[in-house]
Amino acid sequence: MIVITAPTGNIGRHLLPLLLEAAPTHGEELRVIARDPARLPDAVRARVEVVIGSHGDTEVVDRAFEGADAVFWLVPPDSSLAPTDAYCGFTRPAVKALAVHGVGHVVGVSALGRGTPVANRAGLVTASLDMDDLIATTGVAYRALANPSFFENLLEEADSIREKGVFTDAVDADRKAPLVAVADIAAVAARLLLDRSWAGIDNLPVLGPQDLSPNDLARIMTEQLGSPVRYECQPIEDLRTTLLGYGLDEAFVQGIADMKQAKDNGLDAGVIRTADTASPTTFAQWCAQTLKPAVLS
Repeated sequence: MIVITAPTGNIGRHLLPLLLEAAPTHGEELRVIARDPARLPDAVRARVEVVIGSHGDTEVVDRAFEGADAVFWLVPPDSSLAPTDAYCGFTRPAVKALAVHGVGHVVGVSALGRGTPVANRAGLVTASLDMDDLIATTGVAYRALANPSFFENLLEEADSIREKGVFTDAVDADRKAPLVAVADIAAVAARLLLDRSWAGIDNLPVLGPQDLSPNDLARIMTEQLGSPVRYECQPIEDLRTTLLGYGLDEAFVQGIADMKQAKDNGLDAGVIRTADTASPTTFAQWCAQTLKPAVLS
């Protein structure tokens, strides 16, 4: 029995089909936790057990983890809370349920940065690493998928790219860093969940195929979209003001700002890409398949 949290999210919607395809061969049953089961495709709902509710709720995770052998754990960041509450506070009910039900393996979505000089002042990333440590106290075999920024973050810029030919971030234009497609993260998670021969606690970086700077992204987007795209570096204080204007929790906004600052100071540069940590989807491929349709629409 594999339990999947956030099955309709960015990563979950790629992970669930992979597990559904492989489950019969591996003799696995699948159970998902979903606030709104209607968001699951009909064909999916017919093949999985659904526990309705939030996986931050004690009663929900207690029901969902009963009889489970493995759990895919992803915390949806709550911008109404401070980072520690959004990550560790949300995870504490699950930690108790993992121990009570003797779940053997957990694969969690986390972030790069552990062991770097800025890891303890990286805002949301620091909270995510603290969440990993919390899960590790249960005694489960745990793999934290240590991810850089996602290609998919650029979908939030689709309107600006279409209308102005501009995307923004708060890092230096020439700062090269790994980036990854969420589908590649899902593929790594599926492999770990289906082959549970691993043990102990460890991080598994998922780094994409190459490091890219914002200027590199602009060049590739220009090539793929067929129109000029340029990068604008947004001052951290401007970012803070914008996010606070959306009504986000002040501590959460500070967590985003600290994360951006840490990334600009090398947070994601602490791991060397190898055959085990690279993932296949290139930014050019992702632009053609995902960003271009979003911008043209």
